[in-house]
Amino acid sequence: MLAGIGVAIAAIAAGIAATGIGLTYFLQPTGVLIVLGGTLGVTFITTPRRALWNTWRAVRRLVWEAPVDRSALIDEMMTLSRPARSRGMLALEPMIASASHAFLREALTLAMDLPQRDPLRAALETKLRLRERQGETDAKTLEVAGGFAPTIGVLGTVVGLIEVLRQFSNVAGVAAGVGTAFVSTIYGLGLANVILLPAAHRIRARVAEAFEVDEMIVEGVIAVVDGLHPALMKERLNAFVENAR
Repeated sequence: MLAGIGVAIAAIAAGIAATGIGLTYFLQPTGVLIVLGGTLGVTFITTPRRALWNTWRAVRRLVWEAPVDRSALIDEMMTLSRPARSRGMLALEPMIASASHAFLREALTLAMDLPQRDPLRAALETKLRLRERQGETDAKTLEVAGGFAPTIGVLGTVVGLIEVLRQFSNVAGVAAGVGTAFVSTIYGLGLANVILLPAAHRIRARVAEAFEVDEMIVEGVIAVVDGLHPALMKERLNAFVENAR
């Protein structure tokens, strides 16, 4: 993701440089202040505080969280299935805390209280729907900000044009001022289309990937509860690995 942002910014900078206009011409503190401050303020208005915090955590996970190794997760669930088949689900209780995936720990803990297949599946699927809905909310926050950023950029342009009109008697100043005024629009469009909207799409893609992993965990835990043979369990769960290729 960071490489993509870097490529986009570098391409825009190279295109600007190819026109013969110096990049320093586009460094307008007033435009930056209006666009960044205005977009941030509108985001605060439209989004509750808890949702803002969840979105911030989702953005951090885009950068720092490594993809889940599905094959390793399947092997881990197969390891858990062996003591469960021989000694029952209670044999897994000491092993829950060492599970590598947070949702796997949740699912196994729930399986201790709901060892029946259908109630357990219903409870886990409810958790999946809530997690998916939270991911959609995180992406929506960035989409809302991305929708307002270009408009606020236009607002910065209008402010710049007002300043131009104050110097209307100076033709050279007007020509330079008009160009400076439209830099705010560039800031708004760039912020929306290079950072905010792509990040929203990236969050949705990560949510879809996490949803598949969580579905795989649900199927694996159900197989453990059913006492399914590890080989059959692996055959069933391998479909999730093939789908990720």
